Amino acid sequence: MVDIAVDSGLRELVSRARRTRGTPFASVYYDSSHTTEDATKVLELTWRELADDLRTQGADPETITALEDAVWAAPYPVGPGGRGMIASGGQVLVDRALGEPPERSVARWSTLPYLVPLVAHAPPTVPHVVATVDKIGAEVTGIDNSGEVAYRHPVLGSEHPVHEAGSNAGLPRRHDREHVQETVRQNIHLVADDITKVADAVGAELIVLSGEVQGRRWLRDALPDRLHDQIVDVGDGGRIQAEYGDALEQEVNTLVAERERQRTAARADQFRAELAQGVDGLGVQGLSSVCAALREANVAALLIGADDDQRVYTGADPIELATDPEVLEELGLSVVDQDRADEALPLAALAVGADLVVVGDEVALQDGFGVLRRYRGGSHADRGA
Repeated sequence: MVDIAVDSGLRELVSRARRTRGTPFASVYYDSSHTTEDATKVLELTWRELADDLRTQGADPETITALEDAVWAAPYPVGPGGRGMIASGGQVLVDRALGEPPERSVARWSTLPYLVPLVAHAPPTVPHVVATVDKIGAEVTGIDNSGEVAYRHPVLGSEHPVHEAGSNAGLPRRHDREHVQETVRQNIHLVADDITKVADAVGAELIVLSGEVQGRRWLRDALPDRLHDQIVDVGDGGRIQAEYGDALEQEVNTLVAERERQRTAARADQFRAELAQGVDGLGVQGLSSVCAALREANVAALLIGADDDQRVYTGADPIELATDPEVLEELGLSVVDQDRADEALPLAALAVGADLVVVGDEVALQDGFGVLRRYRGGSHADRGA
């Protein structure tokens, strides 16, 4: 299961769909792994098949050329990876690395963009903070909910004294010990204040502490109680041990992926619980009920299950959709087209600011779609459904 929130790039895609209704989109997804000696040749063959498929579906040369340029301009992933691109009118609108290769290449030329693989294979986007700490300070990195580095900086306190000096008897002098402890305490509180600000700024759901064991212990105590549930300690070593970087990154990636799974599983559990409450719950499923909730902008999250060729009637705006054309007509809306549900519903969800959650076959959804609504009430289904 994968859960992604709406970001500015996807919002722009909605705006484009509104402005250029009727102008087709090319959506392509492919394995971009560069782990073998013949990886470049494999990519050439993959792109050739994708381009031929788009031409067969009627894509214009300008859009295909724009996609080809983007394919070869994209950086190679480290290890297995994939790429998703959406283009229209000779312009690439979305170009993103995928967290894992798609099971198969996809090329679609249709009146709406195809977003499901972009969500299904998205890298984890859990906002988090990583701090590598010692007695002097820390290196702090904040990752926002789009997976981008929003903050990266050192936090440095006083360097002297942070170690106790010995006396002639081999014991630390009392006043030295107290001075050292006060310096370290001030440094740790300086780091804690910075981590708190970064965590609040990115909306951190995870705070990873690495570095000296004693420093981590003091830092945990210095952080506000409201952040303690997000804290995880990993590894060992100091703030500037560069050789620890790759190992730390792997540990952080594992923690982020696990937190993503927990978050999405919790969303699925919430949907099941709300659905069990019947008409009094926030969960509804089935194409007709989902369309009704989207028209009313009463969707906090769209759950996407089976990906098949169901179709819905659509109007000029992404949220104008129904399983029965008479529903749109009675609302005074013109029916523009009949589009694939796996294209129309995710786009409508983005238009109302809902999250997209691909659950696959882990949640049995009627017609392959369900929603968690924002509030109770409203329509439950199109007429005749």
